[in-house]
Amino acid sequence: MTEPESCMNMDCMEILGGFTATILVVVASIDVGYRLGVAVRRRTPDEKESSASTIAGSVLGLVAFILAFTFGIVTDRYDIRKTLVREEANAIKTAYLRSDFLPEADREKAAELFREYVDARLKAAQTRERVHLQDALTATGRIHQELWGMAVAHGREDMNSDVAALYIEALNVVIDFHSSRVTVSQARIPTGIWVVLYALVILGMLGLGYQMAIAGSGRSWITPVLALAFSIVIALINSLDSPHSGFITVSQQPLEDLRVSMAAGVARGLPVK
Repeated sequence: MTEPESCMNMDCMEILGGFTATILVVVASIDVGYRLGVAVRRRTPDEKESSASTIAGSVLGLVAFILAFTFGIVTDRYDIRKTLVREEANAIKTAYLRSDFLPEADREKAAELFREYVDARLKAAQTRERVHLQDALTATGRIHQELWGMAVAHGREDMNSDVAALYIEALNVVIDFHSSRVTVSQARIPTGIWVVLYALVILGMLGLGYQMAIAGSGRSWITPVLALAFSIVIALINSLDSPHSGFITVSQQPLEDLRVSMAAGVARGLPVK
């Protein structure tokens, strides 16, 4: 198992910073809206609460829509990451088993490389530090090259070998799944969506504060609760969008089980898929 790392990494700090910033933005926006509403109410007594309430409600409805849309994006990616872990473990097991088709001189070396590869994939998935992540990705790239070089050399000895073709195909699938996992883990919510979301939050809170002032209500002590609720939801979205933050992680159990079976020498006793 990988040793747990502290939460003091860039992704973690960004989530905590965003959580704090959202609370401040919501509270400040409500306060500004309230002050604006008080000033307007003094100058224009005919300003109606109903119209202000309708507009504020419409903007908050748009905020809810963008939150739901954004949450849908990150939960879909989270499900994809879980699926890829299972499929990558199956692909590695298949390639590992088919490495028995290699000549005896390369067979044990390939098996050792696959065991090292699983360790590198686990490190890449579980690390929270970007420098360690890059080290793990570099290691996987090196192992790809070594395994592929061995497969190509073996294939060139007999260009018509179906056995070599099976192994090369399995190894190619492993490399493809690695690329897919890296791509998905690096995908982030576009900056434009965050800009729109926070712009609507600010406008919605301004409208809410304005409507409270027009209604003649005083400042409510429940405002921090509203700010906290918005901050929790946005922090949740941010956590799902940052797989290396350490807040919400995808279980690597399929790869851990594979590593255990490899270490025990069990996996190679299974039939080739």
